[in-house]
Amino acid sequence: MPTTDAYGQGIKIAALTDAPNAETLAYDIVNALTPQSVMRFADAAARAAAITSPVNGMLTYLVAEQRIDARVGGSWVTIGSSVSTWTTIGLVSGYSHNGNSNGTLQYRRINLFGEPSIQLKGALNVTYSPGIPNSGTFTASALPVAARPSSLRTVVIPCSDVTSDRITLKLDAQTSGHLRIYGTNSTNNRPPWIGFNGVFYSL
Repeated sequence: MPTTDAYGQGIKIAALTDAPNAETLAYDIVNALTPQSVMRFADAAARAAAITSPVNGMLTYLVAEQRIDARVGGSWVTIGSSVSTWTTIGLVSGYSHNGNSNGTLQYRRINLFGEPSIQLKGALNVTYSPGIPNSGTFTASALPVAARPSSLRTVVIPCSDVTSDRITLKLDAQTSGHLRIYGTNSTNNRPPWIGFNGVFYSL
């Protein structure tokens, strides 16, 4: 009768008294090791079809999603994802890139502590006339669906204190995919640049 491995992982080890059967020996080893390795699937749907009874501790890599998930507490939780490329955000009239020499305003989708998120970097120059252009919405087109939050996300962003009584503003990441700035006015809060470095929001 087969015994199991010394590490308590349930991997069967054939005993010398067992009838010789190379096929059974191979299946026992492979079927025990596979669910404890990093299993590869085309996408989450393929994983669901193949693993009908997942157990905590399983690890999978999803090719389409480019991420590693772990089964924790009865759910698949992302623990790692591929490096995302930065994408430049198109701007409406009145805004331009590289405010305060902080670089082009860009975004990328990342995984932050198991939560799909958007990271921003760069800064804008703003030309007021006399208020902020386009009521604060600076995106020329909506961000892709994969970069839109499931509900409104409001975060704090820095700004110049030149011609401004404040050094931070509010950024709304809208479910429509547009980004909008709040906190300026046509008199005493007209910062010439607004920054986004280190800004994250959950999806």
